[in-house]
Amino acid sequence: MPRIWVEFPDPEDAGQRFRCDLTWLTSNWMCIYGNGCQGIYADRPDDGCCTLGAHFTEDADYERVAAVAADLGPDEWQFRDVAYRKGVLRKDSWTEEEDGATKTKVVDGACIFLNRPGFPSGMGCALHQHAVLQGLPPTSLKPEVCWQLPVRRTQEEVERPDDSTVLVTTIGEFDRRGWGPGGEDLHWWCTTSPAAHVGEEPLYLSYGPELTELIGKPANDELVRLCALRSSGAALTHPATEAAR
Repeated sequence: MPRIWVEFPDPEDAGQRFRCDLTWLTSNWMCIYGNGCQGIYADRPDDGCCTLGAHFTEDADYERVAAVAADLGPDEWQFRDVAYRKGVLRKDSWTEEEDGATKTKVVDGACIFLNRPGFPSGMGCALHQHAVLQGLPPTSLKPEVCWQLPVRRTQEEVERPDDSTVLVTTIGEFDRRGWGPGGEDLHWWCTTSPAAHVGEEPLYLSYGPELTELIGKPANDELVRLCALRSSGAALTHPATEAAR
């Protein structure tokens, strides 16, 4: 489908530019987990996108989640007993290796942190629920890939014609291709479903905390301004044109 993109410099770093998908960010997508989400596997609609577990992006990502896991009580985490051996939280009990990368273990068909329907504290991510109970943003406790979805961030060093280089950070939609070659085989995916485009406010506002975490507050403030311009129908003009006016 045709897309409208905007590119702007990082207010905090002259060596970085952001390239953002305005078509996606001004859409009214919202997470509908537990309220119409069909899940990525047809026979597991209650899993949402948690069926496959979550890959850690770096050591700090793993260490943060490990610290939270140690704080979760049995009333918060359905599969806590699986992660502990003789009273000790063991890494190899709640994580596993896949293609040389560490991820959360899949237990009983889905992520070990996913509480299933019927669990007293309610179904859903135990890490997310713990954050809400503590009054903390879920971004501070969950694996990065979990809170980033369905926003996709990629980075590339780009060489310019004058032989200078700039880091281009792209913020776009995590569509089926984002899952790799198997993405087209997913039973259902929310970003392409009208059922999930029912938010009361555009994504760039509803996902503000996540976008701020991804690109920083100054950059997100500029992104909000540009998205608002796009939503109002105003055109972005060349700065020289503006100066002439």
